[in-house]
Order: sequence, then C-alpha cells, then structure tokens
Amino acid sequence: MMDEIRQRGIILDELKEQLSAGTISIGTAVKRLRNEVTGLRQEQFAGMCKISLRTLRQIEQDEGNPTLQTLNAVFKPFGMRVGIVPLRRG
Repeated sequence: MMDEIRQRGIILDELKEQLSAGTISIGTAVKRLRNEVTGLRQEQFAGMCKISLRTLRQIEQDEGNPTLQTLNAVFKPFGMRVGIVPLRRG
C-alpha cells in the first residue's frame, strides 16, 4: 500500500515537471494521470470530474478546445490546476 502511494507521488511529480517544461501535452498527462494514478476507465473519470465522456476523450487526444474550467475540473483530483508560467529563456 505504501509503495503504491509513493509510486503515485512519483508519477505526479514527474508529470508536473514535464507539463511545466512543456515536454508533454496536456492530453497525454491527463491520460497518464487517469490510468496510472486513479486506474479509472474514461467513463468513471469523466463522471467524477463532471464532464462529458466526449470532452474527456477530446482532451486525452489533444483535440477540441477545452475551457480552463474544464481543464481545472480534470486536474483538481490531483491537486493541480491550469496556470500561467513564464517562458524559459535558453
């Protein structure tokens, strides 16, 4: 049980870093969070987030144009929300 919790924390940290760096798409991150952290099917996760199954599928496939409210609903169960981050200068 403790190993599962630790592993979920590692996945969350990894995805947060990748999202912040722009090396992973929002859709890929959402799909990994749903599968690897919650283990829920799309139907279950969409219901939990109070969004339609179609909307979740579009988000996970990086299609459509979800609102900030919708994206925040999807990330809220993981203690995250969409925000503005500064561009990194290289």
